[in-house]
Amino acid sequence: MANRSSGENRTRTSVSIFIVTGLCCFFYLLGAWQRSGFGKGDSIALAVTKTAGENCNILPNLNFETRHGGQAGSIDDLGTEVKKFKPCHPRYTDYTPCQDQKRAMHFPRENMIYRERHCPPQEKKLHCLIPAPKGYVTPFPWPKSRDYVPYANAPYKSLTVEKAIQNWIQYEGNVFRFPGGGTQFPQGADKYIDQLASVIPIQNGTVRTALDTGCGVASWGAYLWKRNVIAMSFAPRDSHEAQVQFALERGVPAVIGVLGTIKMPYPSKAFDMAHCSRCLIPWGSADGNLMMEVDRVLRPGGYWVLSGPPINWKTNYKAWQRPKEELQEEQRKIEDIAKRLCWEKKSEKGETAIWQKRMDADSCRSEQEDSAATFCKSADPDDVWYKKMEGCTTPGKGNGDDEGLKPFPERLYAVPPRIANGLVSGVSVEAYLEDSKKWKKHVSAYKKINKLIDTGRYRNIMDMNAGLGSFAAALQSPKIWVMNVMPTIAEKNTLGVIYERGLIGIYHDWCEAFSTYPRTYDLIHAHGLFSLYKDKCDFEDILLEMDRILRPEGAVILRDDVDVLIKVKKIIGSMRWDFKLMDHEDGPLVPEKVLVAVKKYWTVGDNNSTSTR
Repeated sequence: MANRSSGENRTRTSVSIFIVTGLCCFFYLLGAWQRSGFGKGDSIALAVTKTAGENCNILPNLNFETRHGGQAGSIDDLGTEVKKFKPCHPRYTDYTPCQDQKRAMHFPRENMIYRERHCPPQEKKLHCLIPAPKGYVTPFPWPKSRDYVPYANAPYKSLTVEKAIQNWIQYEGNVFRFPGGGTQFPQGADKYIDQLASVIPIQNGTVRTALDTGCGVASWGAYLWKRNVIAMSFAPRDSHEAQVQFALERGVPAVIGVLGTIKMPYPSKAFDMAHCSRCLIPWGSADGNLMMEVDRVLRPGGYWVLSGPPINWKTNYKAWQRPKEELQEEQRKIEDIAKRLCWEKKSEKGETAIWQKRMDADSCRSEQEDSAATFCKSADPDDVWYKKMEGCTTPGKGNGDDEGLKPFPERLYAVPPRIANGLVSGVSVEAYLEDSKKWKKHVSAYKKINKLIDTGRYRNIMDMNAGLGSFAAALQSPKIWVMNVMPTIAEKNTLGVIYERGLIGIYHDWCEAFSTYPRTYDLIHAHGLFSLYKDKCDFEDILLEMDRILRPEGAVILRDDVDVLIKVKKIIGSMRWDFKLMDHEDGPLVPEKVLVAVKKYWTVGDNNSTSTR
């Protein structure tokens, strides 16, 4: 028995050496993946991955060749030859499937319908890999990226001409520079925000989440960041100005979107502040529907900022080259709708007006004699995906206690009101606290697997199935932000909880393309996403969409059941990704596994293979 025990010990020692050696090789390969972009813009990864590769004692309990039910060992022995996805034609470099310019022209132009989401049918979807433009480089790390964007990544100069006198953007050699100016803040976003902060409590954590409608290049959101305010910015898809693309290249949260006829893809009472700076939205039109939609997503006690026409029309109507009677009527309508919504005007200075939504807006509206102030009868104010705007106001009661909301950063881990009040079915206070604890553990393991997570290498991060937002909370850092995506088919709608934690997110159906440009996320995370969608749409479509929005040399972390990840791994083998399937951090007997991947660097013309589509 002693000899047998000694032999087993030698075997275990050999296995341990094999695992550690495998880990060293993995980090050497990770460094090689990242270094493939060296000289193309990524000088950070070289030093960091070198350190990671030298540290070979990381997660010694993980077996990279997963073993579960005898299946994982046969992953590479399936014997089925898979097709290789070819690059798409270079004309698709900036392809946005659901905001395609040609398709948009087939829809009505009134009320911005043609700029809303219109996704291609299954037979029209591209089944190829979107190429990066020639010369593409890794963006600068934050905060330098706020002010500088490589020209090669978004080679469009229209804004440098059209907005030259407004200080939006300047072209300097091989980079764009963003001075922080805007149409309504020619002296810079900082001074403009200082003006707002004289009325709005921006500094004390009361205001944390903001919505910027018609954001331009998102300088307002970019400069709010250092004040610990995170803004969700959106603007329509533009055929030549690429405003949202510039925002994301700068490292500022933004999506392609428009206020038209469809409700915004955000939960009710999500934002502490909403903002429009010369956003060209006709607020007084459509019987006030657009302002009612802002009211839906604005938290009681939240603020709405309108900067530009028609505010202070008496002084500016000549400069705006619009009839003063028209501007006067426009402001009258806005003031009337604000009154019906029970928004109190707190300030009007120059061309900027600020309203605050009453904490007791429901009782205020009920007391009004104006029958136009009707409440929506919809049972769920968060049921918004492709739903038409309604000519009614959303009741504030029934989905949280806003007076119990903590200031940020305390609210990041405090129990959100929706959970404290039992409004999320199946999620108790104890379950919420346990979820936060679990994701701190998972994120700690991720940081050991990928040493780049905490370095600033990844700025724009997406969680494709965000749950309670605990992944994003565990990652919280000034260097990064997380787009928390709530699948529309998720069993529990917890996006309101995510906003109550002081995080941002959006509703989306992953059977369709996301409302963003290609190459706009540095790291994509998905927990249980493919199990959720296994009977809903093709894994291939989801993975190709992930590839579209992921930057060259960006990383992917998928956490799911082993059987599902085996199918995913087979498709990934057809893409230009390097990847590794690993055990759960608690060991090989746990059915849940982790797949880590890095998208290879390649651009238009590489390998001389392009699609004919």
